[in-house]
Amino acid sequence: MKTTGSNSFTKEFLSKVKLDFPSDFLTRNPEELQAYGRDWTRAYEPRPSAVVFPRTTQEVSRFLKLCTEFQVRVVPSGGRTGLAGGAVAKDGEIVLSLDRMRSIGEVDPLAHTLKVQAGAVTQAVHEKCAPFKLTWPVDFASKGSSQVGGNISTNAGGLKVIRYGHTRNWVLGLQVVLMNGEVLELNGALEKNNTGMDFRQLFIGSEGVLGVVTEATLKLAPMPENLDVFFFGVTDFAAVLRLFQEVRRSPFQISAFECLTDSCLQAVREVRKVSSPFQKTYPAYVLLEVERSHSTPREALEPWLASLFENQLVQDGTWAQSPREARDLWAFREGVSESLSVLGVVHKNDIALPISSLKEFLADFEKTFALSHPDFKIYVFGHIGDGNLHVNTMMPQHWNRENFFQTCKKSDLDLFSLVQKYHGSISAEHGIGLIKKDFLHFTRSSEEVQLMRSIKKIFDPQGLLNPGKIFD
Repeated sequence: MKTTGSNSFTKEFLSKVKLDFPSDFLTRNPEELQAYGRDWTRAYEPRPSAVVFPRTTQEVSRFLKLCTEFQVRVVPSGGRTGLAGGAVAKDGEIVLSLDRMRSIGEVDPLAHTLKVQAGAVTQAVHEKCAPFKLTWPVDFASKGSSQVGGNISTNAGGLKVIRYGHTRNWVLGLQVVLMNGEVLELNGALEKNNTGMDFRQLFIGSEGVLGVVTEATLKLAPMPENLDVFFFGVTDFAAVLRLFQEVRRSPFQISAFECLTDSCLQAVREVRKVSSPFQKTYPAYVLLEVERSHSTPREALEPWLASLFENQLVQDGTWAQSPREARDLWAFREGVSESLSVLGVVHKNDIALPISSLKEFLADFEKTFALSHPDFKIYVFGHIGDGNLHVNTMMPQHWNRENFFQTCKKSDLDLFSLVQKYHGSISAEHGIGLIKKDFLHFTRSSEEVQLMRSIKKIFDPQGLLNPGKIFD
């Protein structure tokens, strides 16, 4: 007898798993169910029925085929660093973890490619490429935990989007397993392949609702050698944007332009017990990283840097004089999200606006939230260079979680209405998942959503793969 999608597993299903897979393939250990049933969101209680740990694409294929036969729902799981509930198993699904699929192949120094399994950790990929003076230029604060498959499934952005673009720009080929067990080999290591529709790009950013990415051929870039990192204090967000405009006129290649409010900086200082780079505090800060050409000496930046102060574009600043100092400055930006989570319960939002609309949007946002949600303390940081802001709301003291998250749903309506007004996106890099699917219409038309549903039905007609994500 087979199930009907309720995931109340039959003895026959479990006996087949036991017979056809290694003894350590499936676990129902309560601690592991809790750990693997959630991502970095904390709005849902994880309730998976089991977790499985395949080691090969063939095992993924056989398992998904078996789940289709028994109508068992499956949630693919990578490093679980997402913030949209895209890897949450809350309704008795089986979690398919890629933790044991971490194989990293050999760097091809001629083609500048690297083949990896989907469970490979982002930082490990960077370390593999470094001896060849190459890098996979997908980088973010969670690189020590995030996995390549998850980066691909969410088309992750991160810290260097202004320089390199999103993940999809750095994936040449994919191996994907469909819910029926069919394995697709998409594009291999080809730079050019103009033979009809590119299904590879369809799977990138689809949040695991169409298929499970098991391997990828990554495109690599030369590692930049001459990087200079600055940290500036400025008067407000309008000054951040004025500085960005000036930096774009400079003769240097911008590799990162990050901003954070003073409240974000103080959160990092409190949690990590570090000193501020400045004696005074400023309303906002900018972390700037620029790449110099080999023919441009470091001293060439000094007149340009002096002009920023002369023109009152910055109030204070520091220039990293060593790789260690550069890492310390980056830590102020990279440590924000983690530090906020340590300090309390946080509701996180990840939005994008046209860069030309940021000034007006931020003014409108501050005014709206001051009037409608005065109890909320808001922490804003993000990648100004690509219009991506992370808006974090800390739960006020003496509030309970349920009331807080219910109130956040109302504040989200205000936020997303503003995003819609300025033609932005309600999700810049973390996807839709569970958390934002009720708000998808603020960014995508009903016609677009219907087309997404139709595509989902083609690849997963029974709706068993990552159910409930993006749309019901």
